[in-house]
Amino acid sequence: MPIGVRQRRRRRRLSRWVFALTLFVIVAVPLAIAAIMGMVYWQARTDEARPVDAIVILGAAQYNGRPSPVLEARLDHALDLWNRGLATRIVVTGGKQAGDAYTEAETEATYLIERGVPEDAILYENTAHDTWDSMQGVAAVLKEAGLSRVLIVSDGFHLLRAELMARHLGLTPYSSPATESPIAAWSGTEFSYVIRETGGIIVFLPKMLF
Repeated sequence: MPIGVRQRRRRRRLSRWVFALTLFVIVAVPLAIAAIMGMVYWQARTDEARPVDAIVILGAAQYNGRPSPVLEARLDHALDLWNRGLATRIVVTGGKQAGDAYTEAETEATYLIERGVPEDAILYENTAHDTWDSMQGVAAVLKEAGLSRVLIVSDGFHLLRAELMARHLGLTPYSSPATESPIAAWSGTEFSYVIRETGGIIVFLPKMLF
């Protein structure tokens, strides 16, 4: 077979492979993103409340020791779970921004203690500024206490990523959404947070795989 004919056939095969790969990327990537978004939505609407070793409250903004409406909703929901007897320990999380007098964790603890949670039932992760740092700190605190089964409380859109992180860190996680939050599933503001969480999960996936 002439060299020119072989080269043309080779180029055609290569073109077909490039086309197939391009088509796969065009179709598969949006489907994968849509699947993750669907999982975020599903987890946001799933309450896995059950007896565990500890309830973990993921932090949110606080104002000089006063919880923001979002954080207050998370705290109230955690209190309800506590009062139902689902755990004997509560882990409060979150550091502080520049200029703050209190950490998010300190604000959460004060709120809980004022409403009847014993001070010695509270464990602290009070340095983190994002979910991954918080979950690493939570895992370290719980490991030291010999605990592993956790019920994570946050806004619904946040829970899938938090559970993935907790499981990756060796915890046995469940989650329960704070449905009274201003950014809860029914509030009409959820979609932008779902997009953000989808991106956060995509960024986190390499940590799980490598």
